[in-house]
Amino acid sequence: MNIVFMGTPAFGVPILTMLARDHHVLLVVTQPDKPTGRKRIMMASPVKQAAEILGIPVFQPVKIKHDYETILKVGADVLITAAYGQILPQALLSGITSLNVHGSLLPQYRGAAPIQYALFDGLKKTGITIMEMVYQMDAGPIILQDSLAIEDDDDFESLSKKLSQLGVDLLSKVLTDFDRYFDQRQPQDIQKVTFSPLIKYADESIDFHWQSDKIIHRIRGLSPEPGAHFLYQGDLFKVYQAVKSDIIVGDEAPSTILETKKRLTIKTADGAIDITMIQAQGKKKLSIKDFLNGQTVFHIGDRI
Repeated sequence: MNIVFMGTPAFGVPILTMLARDHHVLLVVTQPDKPTGRKRIMMASPVKQAAEILGIPVFQPVKIKHDYETILKVGADVLITAAYGQILPQALLSGITSLNVHGSLLPQYRGAAPIQYALFDGLKKTGITIMEMVYQMDAGPIILQDSLAIEDDDDFESLSKKLSQLGVDLLSKVLTDFDRYFDQRQPQDIQKVTFSPLIKYADESIDFHWQSDKIIHRIRGLSPEPGAHFLYQGDLFKVYQAVKSDIIVGDEAPSTILETKKRLTIKTADGAIDITMIQAQGKKKLSIKDFLNGQTVFHIGDRI
């Protein structure tokens, strides 16, 4: 089958690899290179890097709604997207059969961040949906879907990898018997629709007035990138791992620092958490043991 693939983050790389192995990928469409890191070095997306290794032509439109004709001119049988990052125009969707590999059990978590929100909400199960694309966000009929368990130690990175592999398996199955699966597609139940909007900077902030589980779930959903954060005495700290603390709490107010020697313990609405992986602004990511070794940054009794 002749395919155009559209994707940007690492989630799409195993899917592209499978398509290149089993089919003929005519073109890869991904987001433009962007500056990253403290030195703002221009970096290609993981999907672009994979496409270049595979020797597949790459197209990087700034606005797909203005440059979609390039995709139609390729003459592919099907367009497949996996976390591309832009809304596709109606003219493109009308011109080619289009499938999406979506990281949730639709109609749950339509939108840009289904994996993050599954973790934010403390779900025990999520999955992959292969769907036909329509000109409404993640609203197309379901072709095939399957679920997997979310483990207690899963974060965004580990869960994304598991879901990507599940996406590979389901998409491969659909493409192997395309007409049968496509003809059996089913509409979504609009009564069960929920959303997972694009993550904003404010969503990355930890509020220690939340309950412990909510804080830990937020950290897991943002690790390892972009990382959850909090401010302390005007400085920003990113948090990548945390667990419920076994410390006996008193009547301290939420956000109070309770321990700073061998662990960093902070009071929450219903107990306390121990931060186990942290990064000061402009510094390396460190285990809390290494970070606290000789530090005088945090002080017991202060509030964050």
